[in-house]
Amino acid sequence: MLVCGVKMRCAICLISLLLILSGTACREQVTTDQPLVRVDDRAVSVARFEQAFRRSLSADEHPDPEQLRQLRRAFLAQLIDRELILAEADRLDIRVSPAEVAEMERAESRDYSDGELDAWLKRQGLDRESWRRQLAEALRIDKVIDRQVRARVHVDEADIAAWYGEHRDQFDRPEQVRARQIVVAGREQAEKVLARLRQGEDFAEVAKAFSLSPDAEQGGDLGWFARGRMPDEFDRAVFALARGQLSGLVQSPYGWHVFLLEDRRPARRLKLKEARAEIEERLRADAEREAFGRWLEDLRHRARIQVDFARLDKLRAD
Repeated sequence: MLVCGVKMRCAICLISLLLILSGTACREQVTTDQPLVRVDDRAVSVARFEQAFRRSLSADEHPDPEQLRQLRRAFLAQLIDRELILAEADRLDIRVSPAEVAEMERAESRDYSDGELDAWLKRQGLDRESWRRQLAEALRIDKVIDRQVRARVHVDEADIAAWYGEHRDQFDRPEQVRARQIVVAGREQAEKVLARLRQGEDFAEVAKAFSLSPDAEQGGDLGWFARGRMPDEFDRAVFALARGQLSGLVQSPYGWHVFLLEDRRPARRLKLKEARAEIEERLRADAEREAFGRWLEDLRHRARIQVDFARLDKLRAD
C-alpha cells in the first residue's frame, strides 16, 4: 500500500490522517464553498469535509445515523488538530521545495509501476497533482513538528542510567543459537543432501541448490533465535548440537530438515552500554509524545477555531 505521508521518527504520527485529510483545507481567500471549519486563516468546506470523511470509512462499515454523527465529530476533532499544525506552519512560513516533493514522490512510488500508481490514486479520488499537494503538506507537517517539538526534546545520560537501573530485568536475554537449515520434501532426497554435507560440501551452497525454504537464498541462514521462536522440532534438534555440528534428519510439517549450528550465545543480561540506544529511543519517544501533546494544546488555546455544528449535524446520514 502506498503511504501519502512522511514516516515520522517518533510516536507522533499523523500519516493515517494525511491519507484521508490532505487536500481538504485551503487558505480562506480561495475557499469557494461555505466553510464548516475555520482554523485561523485556514478553512474546510462542508463538501470537502464530507468527501474526506466518507473516504475514511471502510467499505464494510455500515454505521447507523447516531454512529455516523459520532464518527463525524471524532473525525472533525482530528481534522482540527491537523489544521492547527498547518496553520502553525503558515505562521512560521515553513515551506517545502519542489525538489523535496519530487524526492518524496520517488520514494513513495518506487515499488509501483505508473499504471499501478495511477490505479491506486484513482481509487482514492486523486490525480498526480493533488497527490503531490498531499505530499507537500505531509512534508510541511513533519518540518513544523521537527522544529517545534523534536528539536526541543533532550534525553540525559542520567535519565538513561536511571531507567536502566529500574528496569534491569527487561534486558535479560535467553540463550540463543544461530543456525542454518536445508529442507526438502522427501526422506530419500534428505539422505542424499546429508551425505553430501558429511562429505564436506559447503552447507550454504547445498542449501542454495536444494532447499525449499525461502531462506535458501541466504544459504539457509535462520539468524539468531531463542527457544520457543521456532517450531519445537527445530528447537529439539538445534539446541542439542555443538558449535559447527550437523544434525541428523529431522522431520517437521514442512518437510525433512538438516541443521548446522553455527554459533551459540549463553543467557545473559545486557550491560548499560549495550542497552543504551534502545533506552534512549524509548525515552525520546515518550518525551516527544508528551511534548507534542503540550504543544498541540497550546496551539488550540492560541488559535481562532470556528465550527458550524448545526451544519455538521445536518449532513445526510446515509
